Formats: sequence, structure tokens, C-alpha cells
Amino acid sequence: MQVSVENGAGLERRMTVALEPEQVEAEVEKRLREFARSARMPGFRPGKIPVKTLRQRYGTQIRGEVFSELMQSTFGQALVEQQLNPVAQPAFSVDMDPEAGRYAYTATFDVLPEFELGSLAGKTLKRPLAAVADADLEALVERLREQRKTFNEVTRPAQDGDRVTLSFVATLVGESEPFPGGSGQDFQLVLGSGQMIPGFEAGLVGATAGEERVLELSFPATYHAEHLKGKAASFVVTVQTVAEPLLPEVDAEFAKAFGVEDGDIERFRQDVRANMTRELKQRVEARIKSQALDLLLATNPIEIPQSLVAQEIQALKEQMRQNLRGNTKIELPDNLFEESAQRRVRLGLVLARVVKANEIKADPERVREAVEDLASTYENPKEVVDFYYGSKEHLASVEALALEGQVVDWVLTQVQVEDEPLGFQELMNPAAA
Repeated sequence: MQVSVENGAGLERRMTVALEPEQVEAEVEKRLREFARSARMPGFRPGKIPVKTLRQRYGTQIRGEVFSELMQSTFGQALVEQQLNPVAQPAFSVDMDPEAGRYAYTATFDVLPEFELGSLAGKTLKRPLAAVADADLEALVERLREQRKTFNEVTRPAQDGDRVTLSFVATLVGESEPFPGGSGQDFQLVLGSGQMIPGFEAGLVGATAGEERVLELSFPATYHAEHLKGKAASFVVTVQTVAEPLLPEVDAEFAKAFGVEDGDIERFRQDVRANMTRELKQRVEARIKSQALDLLLATNPIEIPQSLVAQEIQALKEQMRQNLRGNTKIELPDNLFEESAQRRVRLGLVLARVVKANEIKADPERVREAVEDLASTYENPKEVVDFYYGSKEHLASVEALALEGQVVDWVLTQVQVEDEPLGFQELMNPAAA
């Protein structure tokens, strides 16, 4: 066979393999003669059909089978000869003309990029330093109380934080009929929650049960309903009830509601602090990991195979469909996932090169620690541990994470690490901070 390779766009390669016509025709002839021993056709005795007759009827089919088999057997040889390694299933095109003695095929595929790892010398990574303070613990306990608050009807005027039950009818200025969705009955609203358009909730502060108020308001220019953007409207609101929030006491019943069976308040606080500490540790590790991976990408601006990007896009789309409860009828545009897919492919190639260059292997102790950490959040941790170690496929996913963590550790040895003191809230909720 004769092999030639052309470079396409980027990492695309087009490998053409020309087979020897004598080899193809010899194999076709051999199979026709073997077939003649058992072939049956009307007007001929079994095994007595002339090869010429079989060639006329079955020659094209047998030639196609021979060519297909030779494609499969020679493709691997050609790749080895040319030192090529496709990263995805190639696309094949056939160029076969028996009369001209031409038997060739072309395989189009992407190859992996060849690159040397960029140096991390002189790069800086900031390592967050944070702890769970008593004030952070109390703030979370207060949020837990908020989550379990109840409301009690009162006769006083409404104020921020109260829940009002109301009915309303709204019309656009200049119109006499309510617009679609512009009315409601027995609607519950917590004042100050920001659920309604600006001015609506503030306009009900001071109202009492049974009172009617008219609110002249305007929809924001960015309102989600196109036909209401920037429009002025009149809301006739009738307050039915006013209820004030009641926060539960942090007592035994409160502790039991969060899984502390004996209602011990101190144990409840210890459990909350332990959970906060675990989440804080995870956030610190995630912040460090993100910086480390960003540095690797910045120092290794490699070209990536588009076929791998296409595969990754499909994987991300399928993941999104699963998140949408398996609604496979939703057609999502590829460009929605393009950037994420490119990053994941590029990162995968760079991480693989770091692992290979530094002969990094997944640390069994680290894998075990990761599995036990995952299992600690379940009711029966041992069952979860056994689940992972009972399946090579599931354990492999944890091993990949552990390996990624070891690459991050390697990055930390290559860069300058600066400690960055941060508060708990600042680290956990950077947007709010």
C-alpha cells in the first residue's frame, strides 16, 4: 500500500491509503472460487457454476467486502507507519474504480497537539486563610431560624418583614381593563422581599387589614414581559390580613429538627460548626484549584482538536438535558456550550501532559480520603464507601479527581504562594461581600 498525509485546518489530518489492485483482485478471485464450490443457481448443478458467471452476478459485492476488510486491516498499519494517533473516530471516503485499477480511501481525523509545558516560574497564587468565627456560626443559626419562621396575624399596620395577604387589580394607564396577569386573589407577599416591582411593597407599609390602597407605579424598562416594559400602571390593592414573623427559639425542638435526636443544643452547634468548617475547606481548595488550573491554561495556550470540542459539546448538552429532567425534546444551540467545551478539552490535554511529564499516579490514600469525605454526608457512610470500591468505573471518577488534586499540588511547588487572609462570609459569598 501507498500512504500519503495532508495537513488540514489546525490539527486535522487527511491520510490517503492506496491499495495494490493486484492484492484486491487476487483476494476477489480467491473468494469467488471458494464460493463456486457451494453456490447454487437455477440451471446449474451445485458446485458446477462457472466462476465467470459468479463474477458477473456477485463480483461487485465480493469486491466491496474485500475492499472494506482491507481498509480495516491497513488503516492501523498506516497510522503506525505515519506515527499518527486519531483522537476521535475518523471520517472515511472511498475512491474505488476497478476498471482503472484504483482502490484507495481517505481517512480524515484530528490528532493530539504536540507541545512542551510552559514554565510557571515567577507566577503567583493566592492561598485563602479563613476560619469559622463564633459570629459566623451565630449568623448561620439565625439563617436557619429564618428558614423555619412562621407568621402570626396581627392588627397593627404592616411593616417590612410582615407577610400580607392581599388581592389586587392592575390596569395600564389609559386602559380600562386589567392586563393579562394583572389581577390576583389571596396573594401572600412578604414586604421587603423584592418580589414585586419597585414601589409596590413600600406602598403597602403602614396598611392595615381591610384597607384598600391605590398604587401608581411603573414597570422597569428591563421587566421580563415585553408588553409591560416601562409602562405606567395603577394597582388597586386590598389588604386582607397582616402577619408578623415569629422565629423559633434555639431549643431542644429546634435541634431535633436538624437531626440532633436528643435535642442537645451544644451538639447542634458543634454539628453546624463542623459542617461550616467542611464547606470552608472545600471552598478554599476550590479557590486554590481554580487559580492553579487557570495558571496552567494561561502558560499553555495550545491548539485543540475540534472533534474533541464537538464531543464535549454533546456531552454538556446531554448533561443539561438530564438537569432538565431528561427533556430530550429541548434543542440547545451548540454555541451555548462552545466556551466551556473548549476549556474542558484544553484543560484535559494540559493535565494529561503534566501527569505524564511528572509520572504522577493517583495516590491510594488520597483516593480513600476523597471517598470517605463523600461518604461522610450520607446516613450510612460504609455503604457509600463499599459502593465506590465495588465498582472500578465509579472509583475511577474519584481517582481522576484525586489525580487532578495532585496536579494542583505540583503547581503549588512551581509558583510563589501568597497567603490571603479572608473572612468566612467573604470567602463563602464573594458577591455579597
